Amino acid sequence: MNNLNNRKKITACRILFIVLFISACNWDITTNDSQRFADDLIGTWVSSDPSVYSGKLVINTDRINITGFNESQTPSGGDDNKRPFKDFTKGVNLKGYSEDGKIFIEERGLLREGIPYDIFKAEVYPQRMFLYLSFGGREETLEKQ
Repeated sequence: MNNLNNRKKITACRILFIVLFISACNWDITTNDSQRFADDLIGTWVSSDPSVYSGKLVINTDRINITGFNESQTPSGGDDNKRPFKDFTKGVNLKGYSEDGKIFIEERGLLREGIPYDIFKAEVYPQRMFLYLSFGGREETLEKQ
């Protein structure tokens, strides 16, 4: 009888330890894998033709950091609505994910309209990858570093 009580106490302690361990590790059991960037988007992307717009994207699993693409880069007489990432805060990690060929970015609690994208791997140089994005009918090309 005493042996049975000891086993119950040990089992209860183990369960309590496991629960505390999971809590301490801050595991999020409810993580939604669909709310992340596609694996081929993850990495650092830089403008392939900085003569018009110059900028960089650093994409992690669920964050995107945009630098460059400043207003001062819009050509004289050009349409600033075609500037990549025009209305996004630069230099901070923003929540984001990709879905159905679009990049979605959340800023200040609002999910912005998806930005269409396509990834191209050069046949001649398969290690080179390009990201094509569309802004106001203008395509911006970035190369993965």
